Amino acid sequence: MNTAIRNNWNLDEIESLLGLPFNDLLFRAQDIHRKYFDPNKIQISALLSIKTGACPEDCGYCAQSTHHDTGLERERLLSKNEVINAAIKAKKQGAQRFCMGAAWRNPTDTNLEKVKTIITEVKALGLETCVTLGMLTAHQAQCLKTAGLDYYNHNLDTSPEFYNQVITTHTYTDRLKTLEHVRAAGIKICSGGILGLGESRQDRASLLQQLANLPVHPDSVPINLLVKIAGTPLAQTPDLDPFELVRVIATARLLMPKSHIRLAAGRDNMSDELQALCFFAGANSIFYGDRLLTTPNQTSQKDQHLFARLGIQSIAVPTTDPLEPRACVSIKTC
Repeated sequence: MNTAIRNNWNLDEIESLLGLPFNDLLFRAQDIHRKYFDPNKIQISALLSIKTGACPEDCGYCAQSTHHDTGLERERLLSKNEVINAAIKAKKQGAQRFCMGAAWRNPTDTNLEKVKTIITEVKALGLETCVTLGMLTAHQAQCLKTAGLDYYNHNLDTSPEFYNQVITTHTYTDRLKTLEHVRAAGIKICSGGILGLGESRQDRASLLQQLANLPVHPDSVPINLLVKIAGTPLAQTPDLDPFELVRVIATARLLMPKSHIRLAAGRDNMSDELQALCFFAGANSIFYGDRLLTTPNQTSQKDQHLFARLGIQSIAVPTTDPLEPRACVSIKTC
């Protein structure tokens, strides 16, 4: 197989990869994975909701949307100290990257200033920083870069063709524009999708095509499995075949050889055996901790036990002492 990094995949090629005999697909993916990564190392990120609920978007899978009656209470933006304490705990548990999510369509300038201060404080702990705040303007992306942000998460969720069956309050083009602004600001991109929304295999191939044909492949590609939340329109969606999840991860590895492929939401309902298959297929990143924004996740103790059984080690966390909250760092307003 040609191992050159490409950004010009066509849909037929990707569908052909997804449809390979299972063993052949995993063999190819593992072969490519070993060319770029240590197959027994996992990158660990922690995720914290810093502002929960009352999102005006109508994403059909999301508990935080004001369009869905899920019983989730609206919460304020967490204080800097609350976030820093959570980041310290995450680092002590072995996280390398600290990701912060806010349920906004797009941040106001006032909220952005608060988040910028938090980013700089978290980074001072020796952690990589990532935020997901909704859509960004070019100016806002530059402001986050000034604060020292390492990664910005903005998932494409699904294919362009299936998108309006899941979300109607903004367009696929809106999402691509935010990624363009982030890339132009020099911030690393974290972007992936959600499986099990009711999409077809062709939709999954189309999602992968969108990601793999970006001007630069995302540094991190989260592959989420739908977590069915009562009160959302997708709560009764039929389960996705677990082997299809593995196929998507393996194909993502073939299309984006240098990207970290993250086994993200939905792990709480995955068996150890399914997770092991995903790691073999090329997944080399996870979210650590027992909660992802508003949904449950595997506990760090359970992950540690699984890693020990598989002979997997987490990537070392950069050391920064002391591991205590730092004094607030002043950031010039953009």
